[in-house]
Amino acid sequence: MYVFITNGTIDYLQRLRNQYPSEQMLLVCDGENGMLIHETEGKSVFHEPRPYEVLDAVGSFGGTFVVCNNIPVTDEGRPLFEHRFQQRARLIEQEPGFIAIRVLRPLKSDTYVIMTMWENESAFRRWQQSKAYEKAHQKRGTEEGIDQQRSIFPRPSYVTTYTVVKEG
Repeated sequence: MYVFITNGTIDYLQRLRNQYPSEQMLLVCDGENGMLIHETEGKSVFHEPRPYEVLDAVGSFGGTFVVCNNIPVTDEGRPLFEHRFQQRARLIEQEPGFIAIRVLRPLKSDTYVIMTMWENESAFRRWQQSKAYEKAHQKRGTEEGIDQQRSIFPRPSYVTTYTVVKEG
């Protein structure tokens, strides 16, 4: 499975989404700017998308709040990074308000995206304060933590958050 992402104005992206009603797409915004996420087994309908291969998927597109953890990884670090994500605790899936997760391998860049979808922003914030979050990130900052493998990260990771734009 693949995910393709493109950016633009909300109006433009709504029109684009409406042209392909049978495609699995999610329109999100971070204020004025929009992002259209297309999940498919086939090719992208976008002209110049950011392409990703889905390494892990749980749940279906939905909710009202999307969080993307953007993690640059060197070519040499990809196997270790992917192995660590295959070993993840999977506790997030049990959290109240959790809708979906996609672990996305970049096909034309070095930045992986861990995308989670939530019922609402409050559900995400509760997850961040939970024991499950603490357990999922317990190695962070320790010698065993992947964040200590500085040589595999060419620059710091960053988080982006979005609100889902409903169809209409």
